[in-house]
Amino acid sequence: MLPRILSGLVGLLMLVTAVGWITDPASAAAGLGMPLLDGLGRSTQIGDFTSFFVAVAGFSLYGAWKESPHWVTSAAIVLLLAAVFRTLAWLMHGAAFATPQIVAEVVLAAVLLFSASRWSSSAAD
Repeated sequence: MLPRILSGLVGLLMLVTAVGWITDPASAAAGLGMPLLDGLGRSTQIGDFTSFFVAVAGFSLYGAWKESPHWVTSAAIVLLLAAVFRTLAWLMHGAAFATPQIVAEVVLAAVLLFSASRWSSSAAD
């Protein structure tokens, strides 16, 4: 039951963030340390960030519902890739090192991987 709860909580957190990008993108952007862009940049920013958070939420929630390690692991991979590419942005492109965001992504991914490890790989998909 604990893996289901943990995966579900991560999914709900990501879903709330996605809803923020849909309903109040300026605040959602500010929460991630960026301004809301204009024109095509705004479309890309809202579309890409919303899809990121919806995907992680969907993978986490579906995995929790079905007790599926595959779906929950998929959500963890997306979060870990975000941490990796944030780090590369710092190393290669002079971005600020986003310590709180990277820590959050790694911790949430670890929670999801812990949850996934508690279900057998033969669980329903």
